Amino acid sequence: MTAVVDAPPDAVLPDTAPVDPLARWHVRAAALAVDVLPGLAVVATTAPWFLTGPRIGWSWWLLTAVAVLALLAVIVNRILLPALTGWTLGRALFGIRIVRRDGANPGLTRLLLRELAHLLDTAALFVGWLWPLWDRRNRTFADLLARTESRTVVPPQRDMRRFTGMVLAGAVLVAVLAVALSYLAVYRQEQALDRARQQIAEQGPRIVEQMLSYGADTMDEDLNRAQTLTTDAYRPQLVAQQDIVRKSGATTNEYWAVSSAVLSSSTDEAAMLLAMQGQRGTKAEDLKFITATVRVDFDKIGDNWRVDSLTVLKAPLMQGGGQ
Repeated sequence: MTAVVDAPPDAVLPDTAPVDPLARWHVRAAALAVDVLPGLAVVATTAPWFLTGPRIGWSWWLLTAVAVLALLAVIVNRILLPALTGWTLGRALFGIRIVRRDGANPGLTRLLLRELAHLLDTAALFVGWLWPLWDRRNRTFADLLARTESRTVVPPQRDMRRFTGMVLAGAVLVAVLAVALSYLAVYRQEQALDRARQQIAEQGPRIVEQMLSYGADTMDEDLNRAQTLTTDAYRPQLVAQQDIVRKSGATTNEYWAVSSAVLSSSTDEAAMLLAMQGQRGTKAEDLKFITATVRVDFDKIGDNWRVDSLTVLKAPLMQGGGQ
């Protein structure tokens, strides 16, 4: 015989609090997208200029600051906010909370470990992100390592759809502005490079001609002018060559560039290859004709290009003058 005893009205029954259901994979994926994609979009639109742009100018500093702030926002949203409030932006929108296996708050250290463990989810050809599809506890590799679970809970009372929409719209606006600014900055940089290349292609041969040419009657004036066409670093070497010219006696030395090619150029540096021809002497019967190939490096000082080095690649050939 089985006796049924009714519990008295004031009896205390065991605590059987309901367990929150596990979050489904597609909901978790949507929450992750809301958490990560806006910040990554901003970083992706600013990173190319940050990595390849010139390390000067307000545009580089602005885009760098935007990229750093966007990355910090993702880190704060994924690690710090859930440790303090239990929510990220995406999880608050879809009603998801990360908990330990016993349902307790995971804490900052465990959340940080979990985020780092997501690298394993990605490194395993993204298999870790798909693992919840067949794991009985809907866990990723990161959840297995950090001993956490994603559970569906009641979202916060705040209007998260509106707030999330504002965040997403702001991220899109910043990304669009970053793309526009990057385009303008790159376009201006390319224009500056084109102008510099055109300038050195036109001015470079004339500068070298003036630096190497001098007349017998105007030698001092021509040599002094040649010194103004060089950088401070190259000028002593040119002066030493001019001293040799002065000691050898007054004569006329004229050079002209018959062909030239720009080897490299930036907004303030350039290198050219020049084929030079010239003649030396004042009397027709004593004229000597010269051919030489030189490489010339230029620096831009202010608005003017100056010779920074001159290297003779092919020894000068001299003809005439009774030879």
